[in-house]
Amino acid sequence: MNTKAIYAACLFAALNICTLSARAEADVTPRTYTYGTHLDIKKVVSLTQDPAATCGVVDAQLTYLDSQNKTQVLDYRKVADNCNSDN
Repeated sequence: MNTKAIYAACLFAALNICTLSARAEADVTPRTYTYGTHLDIKKVVSLTQDPAATCGVVDAQLTYLDSQNKTQVLDYRKVADNCNSDN
């Protein structure tokens, strides 16, 4: 077997793995946090927030793995990161 065919097969396999994980994450329906929501967080995968030009409350999203290693997504509100130490 030539090396180009081996490289192409490896690249194809890597792209398939990335596509499968992206599809699995896209199938998760986000829940909205409310006071008292039970959180079963084993590992945080990502934290994102809407961009804010000024200090204030923004929408944010937490993607995490629960104790069953299932991907979960939680929408919540928080004070923007660019607020520094403002009250």
